[in-house]
Amino acid sequence: MAKPKQPIYVGIDISKDKLDVWVPGKHGEFTNDDDGHDKLVRFLRRFTIEVIVMEATGGLETEVAIALAEAKYPLAIVNPRQVRDYAKAVGRLAKTDKIDAEVLALFGGATKLQAQELPSDAQRRLRALVARRRQILVMLNAEQNRLGTAREPAVVTSVEAVIEALKEQLKQIDDDCDRELRESPLWKGKVELLESVPGVGPVSAKTLLAELPELGSVTGKQIAMLVGVAPINRDSGKQRGRRTTWGGRSSVRSVLYMATLAATRFNPVIREFYTRLVNERGRPKRVALIASMRKLLTILNAMMRDGVPWSFSPAAA
Repeated sequence: MAKPKQPIYVGIDISKDKLDVWVPGKHGEFTNDDDGHDKLVRFLRRFTIEVIVMEATGGLETEVAIALAEAKYPLAIVNPRQVRDYAKAVGRLAKTDKIDAEVLALFGGATKLQAQELPSDAQRRLRALVARRRQILVMLNAEQNRLGTAREPAVVTSVEAVIEALKEQLKQIDDDCDRELRESPLWKGKVELLESVPGVGPVSAKTLLAELPELGSVTGKQIAMLVGVAPINRDSGKQRGRRTTWGGRSSVRSVLYMATLAATRFNPVIREFYTRLVNERGRPKRVALIASMRKLLTILNAMMRDGVPWSFSPAAA
């Protein structure tokens, strides 16, 4: 079969056990294992591919993405919510694995998705460790809440034992993260660069490196959109709606929020910016804080781009 002249977008819907693949006019199904990945690679060789589109599925996509990347196929891993919004907009309300694969391909073509560079092995490991750290913190918080309401001695003992075990696991994860960063001179330098900014601590630096690999390689506006702190217009005709922020990477936004809270106290640039918005311009504190998050992120992006550590000159503030 001859390859089509025009490059096509391919959609792959991923589940634990199988892969549903859609190319224009054709549907394929493969097992989600090494054998299925090999067959998928061979299946795709007959097509001229612009981008293969997959959803982020919490890790189920990792192995097939690696297999396709090693075979030199262009990939884009997208936010599932964006794809569902697109499906609703075009009236594709039915949902099956086959339909989802087709919608992914159509979404890629409609938005002219560009191929993404997959994170390195070291970045994947750090991302997995950071994600696991968040999971442990959620469990730890839940157990500490239970301890506050426990009355039976046996229950208290059980909850305390679980809390201690989770704290030990948290320490182990932090040690693993630190070791991962120490073993890479490049990453060690990036951590030191980020932590040179008042307000940015070890957890924030690790999360930014693990889950925002674009930091330093895109514009300030683009990085704000990726994180979800860029204001979005809501205008219609002569009406001007309130600017809001939406979407983005919630895990990055969470650590950026905490870093900005600290920066409004200890970082002279962010403190002055936040204070001016609240006191001189009358902005609500929440709005001023989001604007400060965006400013801090822009500063970090520029520092990573230029490889220059934090410095502050009162004259330039």
